[in-house]
Amino acid sequence: MNASKHFQLSAFAAVATAALLALPAQAASMSRADYRAAKSSISDTYKADKKACSSRSGNVKDICVEEAKAKEKVARAELEFAYSGSAKDQTKVAVAKAESAYAVAKQRCDDQTGNSKDVCVKEAKAQKVRGLADAKMGKQISQARSDSAHSKMDAEYKVAAEKCESLAGDAKTSCMSSAKARFGKN
Repeated sequence: MNASKHFQLSAFAAVATAALLALPAQAASMSRADYRAAKSSISDTYKADKKACSSRSGNVKDICVEEAKAKEKVARAELEFAYSGSAKDQTKVAVAKAESAYAVAKQRCDDQTGNSKDVCVKEAKAQKVRGLADAKMGKQISQARSDSAHSKMDAEYKVAAEKCESLAGDAKTSCMSSAKARFGKN
């Protein structure tokens, strides 16, 4: 594989990793109508991109089609994340980016032969593995943040409940009710 293609793969991996890390833990939810419109727009863009590939031939056409599929897959995953804002969908975005980059890179390798093709495919696979590992790490970090937030809330509730213990009667009952409401305890 020549240095230019290796640089392109490395640059893509760096951009994909930066994009994964830049995603907020919770995205702003969108309306159902906006979601449907965006989904329709993604489908229309995919159809136009795929149609643009029809004028090409051979592996250039295959690469073009694979890029169109990759673009659509990533856009759909990003849309789902924008709509739900869930950590699960955030992870799906990272996975879609890694798998799509691999599919395109692997298709590009078809232009080569022999050992250079084998090296190209191995490098593409390595980029996919790195991308999936980053997605898994992002998922684990998200889970750790969630666990940490729950632990902090539990600890703060225990402090508030202990403060209420020094009170008596209605004041104590009111204090405990307030603490339970503030920290989501029933």
